[in-house]
Amino acid sequence: MTGRGFRHAARWAGILMLASMAAIAALRPLIAPGDPFAMTGEALAPPSPQYPFGTDDLGRDVFTGVVHGAATSLGVGMVGALAAMVIGLLVGGVAGIRGGWVDHVLMRGTEFVQALPRFFLVITVVSIFETSLSLIVLVIGLTAWPGTARVFRSLVLATAERDFVLASRAAGGGDAGILLRHILPLTLPVAVAHASYQGGSAILAEAGLSFLGLGDPSVMSWGTQLGFAHHMVRDAWWMSVFPGLAVTLTVLGCNLVADSLSGRSAQA
Repeated sequence: MTGRGFRHAARWAGILMLASMAAIAALRPLIAPGDPFAMTGEALAPPSPQYPFGTDDLGRDVFTGVVHGAATSLGVGMVGALAAMVIGLLVGGVAGIRGGWVDHVLMRGTEFVQALPRFFLVITVVSIFETSLSLIVLVIGLTAWPGTARVFRSLVLATAERDFVLASRAAGGGDAGILLRHILPLTLPVAVAHASYQGGSAILAEAGLSFLGLGDPSVMSWGTQLGFAHHMVRDAWWMSVFPGLAVTLTVLGCNLVADSLSGRSAQA
């Protein structure tokens, strides 16, 4: 298989993984209509026709938890990645198109945020304030944008001297119009690729927080299930395997889509 064929197959594999998880999340009232926190059966029952993923140490259905956790994890990934992409595009675009002291100040601020220990910062903020899913998404979005900003700034600098941009500027086009009409459409695949990477990182961050007991206690997530399972690995392998597999496949899907988009951008 050629490099292009491999990237094409990887892209569709990633899209299939993400589409499957999205379908599970959207159809959760039909697939698993029960309460994921409800004790529905015998504790530590192994996988069976009645409980496909078994039950945990409190008798909760692991399958129901995985299905409901898909909505939580995908929501965190999508919103966190979108917030990081918007902030990154705004900061990188302004820095690249304006240059001078504006570029200097924005890039120093970007480097400062990038140097912060992101996960520990998220843990600190979540520990200080009342834990909620919206707070977790907000903190993830506000700490994940520097990479996108630096890449987009480089693309703006590389594109700003091209003939069509110079012609638009000579015709009276402003900075915002040039960014939106001429530069952003050319660089959008790179921005989406970074957003896909950030989506996977956001899912891992939320899973890590929930695993440590710092997630939103009112919603079920894969990290919460893994937190329940960490002391039962030898006695009930299914408690950790199925939520862990869901995290792995979703993050892998994000990375495959991002890699394929990055490859297309490099060829273009």
